[in-house]
Amino acid sequence: MLQAAIAAVHAEADTAAATDGRQIACLYGRLAGSQPSPVVELNRAVAIARSDGPESGLTLIDNLLARRELANYQLAHSVRAELSRRLGRIVEARSSYERAIALTQQEPERRFLQERLRQVDRNFEAAVDFLLPLRL
Repeated sequence: MLQAAIAAVHAEADTAAATDGRQIACLYGRLAGSQPSPVVELNRAVAIARSDGPESGLTLIDNLLARRELANYQLAHSVRAELSRRLGRIVEARSSYERAIALTQQEPERRFLQERLRQVDRNFEAAVDFLLPLRL
């Protein structure tokens, strides 16, 4: 029943950005209470990141990963990488993308993650190129 409600909230939105993240997070919270699982908690963390910002979601994901239940779950590392990237935490994003790539078995997903990693590297190099002359 709760899964259907979550799907309905997603379906009601015209775009992914228009999805009501707070309502999704609330529904995942209820689902975690009735059917607890690390994946439900991960989905809740993603919804919280969308509604409250990447820092809030990243904190929850880091706590999940510290428990080691999702240590080999590619999506946990992919989400961690993306939230870290959005926060400008290049080293953390890079490490999480590398871990996600290592765990990914589907080639299209691997290519997507590898491109994200290249973007992180390009952004880092651009920042260094900009800042380096300022330190001289």
